Amino acid sequence: MHTSLHRLVIAGLGLLALVAVLTPPAQALPVPSKTAAVQALTEREADLAALDSVLDQEEVMGVLAGHGFTREEVNERLAQLNPQELGALSSQVDQLQAAGQPTYIWVLIAVLIVVAIVAVAG
Repeated sequence: MHTSLHRLVIAGLGLLALVAVLTPPAQALPVPSKTAAVQALTEREADLAALDSVLDQEEVMGVLAGHGFTREEVNERLAQLNPQELGALSSQVDQLQAAGQPTYIWVLIAVLIVVAIVAVAG
């Protein structure tokens, strides 16, 4: 009886060792934080607000209307831009305003380029 119990304990320990060897190691993967999503949404809203203030200028909307675009069409196409494209366009607007150039002309050119890209891609 003593030997059968001894064999059972050894078999149990062997099985435990086998399970320990064959079990894959646990891995912790990064989980995106909610603050990153909120930050991206905040940046998008800020970019859209900056572009919206430029589109409020009569000169810009006059030229866009001359090319057959309504404010709604421009807003729809801006909404289709991914965050990188929207951020790039917004930063170009900021740079042009800082340069002291007649910004509405340069912004209009940038908006027309983006609208053309979205039209071709869509």
